Amino acid sequence: MVFAFQRKLIYFPSPGPVPSAEEVLPGGRDVRLVTADGLLLDGWHFEVPGARATVIVFPGNGGNREGRVPLARSLTGRGLSVLLFDYRGYGGNPGTPSEEGLTYDARAALDLVDGPVIYFGESLGAAVAVELATHRPPLGLVLRSPFASLAAAGSHHYPWLPVRMLLRDKYPVVERVSGVDAATVVVLGTADSVVPPAQSRAVAAAARARLVEVAGADHNDAALCSGPQVVGAVLSVA
Repeated sequence: MVFAFQRKLIYFPSPGPVPSAEEVLPGGRDVRLVTADGLLLDGWHFEVPGARATVIVFPGNGGNREGRVPLARSLTGRGLSVLLFDYRGYGGNPGTPSEEGLTYDARAALDLVDGPVIYFGESLGAAVAVELATHRPPLGLVLRSPFASLAAAGSHHYPWLPVRMLLRDKYPVVERVSGVDAATVVVLGTADSVVPPAQSRAVAAAARARLVEVAGADHNDAALCSGPQVVGAVLSVA
């Protein structure tokens, strides 16, 4: 049963509906991504005139793009353009999430942006961003609460299960990130109850990245989602 329903234990999409880009942030534009396997995914593009880069936000495994608006607001206020989008199955988009599917979604997001890009990946989205960085390195890479691999994260939460044998989706972050050629920052919360801080530190070591630790922050705390240390990490690679 765990093998059959494992993706329901990994992906927790909020279906929406979501408002328009203009409603959440003045000047925002609704956009549509086209994936290599033929899906049409919705997103929001917040363009800042003269921006030195566009930040593509790769979400974690829960919610939808509306929950990332505070981060977009902070980044556009600092002169960076931002692309928020939802994976397949999230935010009213068609399809069912999987590692292969999210890889297609990430590449479709990149195809939408011209000019320098910064990848910002949160939790599971950090794994998506790292895979994309092996395909096309960004100007900068910011990984917020990354796990070492999905198997490592799963084994932490389900130590009684043979997680490594059961998993279809692997997301081998430590293995992949060592081959990424981009300025990288890893941000973690020292009180993260979802991704053990030790795993994020292992990612930072493999990436030879600068490490930013947000003292006392848990996985979904505002300080770790859009706080000043997170915004500062993005600005440092811009």
